[in-house]
Amino acid sequence: MEIILKQDIIGLGFKNEIVNVKPGYGRNYLIPTGKAVVATEAAKKILAENLKQQARKLEAIKAEAQKKGDALKDVAVEIAVKVSANGVAYGSVGAAQVAEALKEKGIEVDRKIITMKEVKKVGDFVALVHYHKEVIVEVPVKVVAENAEELAAEAKARKKEAIAKKEADEAAAAEEAADEAEALEEMGVATEEPKAE
Repeated sequence: MEIILKQDIIGLGFKNEIVNVKPGYGRNYLIPTGKAVVATEAAKKILAENLKQQARKLEAIKAEAQKKGDALKDVAVEIAVKVSANGVAYGSVGAAQVAEALKEKGIEVDRKIITMKEVKKVGDFVALVHYHKEVIVEVPVKVVAENAEELAAEAKARKKEAIAKKEADEAAAAEEAADEAEALEEMGVATEEPKAE
């Protein structure tokens, strides 16, 4: 018995496929439960027309997705985030921030169709925009430090502070050594090291 499946049935076939089954299985189970219909000539013509219309709709959807994808082809996004002195971001950059950055460039993209690993540091990354199962666009994302000048000034100040502290420590050590040598001289102890024999 030839039937047209109305849904996927594991081990038998997929939706809209024409398959042969035993008459009892078709009449007593598949047809009464709405999982299949008898494959008459009229039903086959209706199926062919439905598949043709679906193909056109799917092509139109894919063409629209391709058009949207082409608009994103040469777009790159730069996102500024606050970072600590060691380059780690306060928070993270993800799909929502990429969608917001694209919106600022005049391109509306739903954040739900963007996939990107959460980024917690400065650098270059890639976000994927899934317009269609066959149309996936890569968008370069550059994460930069929002407070770069501030961090550079802070690092410079810390370096100067460290150099000044080192010089002060060396001066204090030299003064201490001089005071110690003077004290030993007053006591009459020779400051010279004994010569090796």
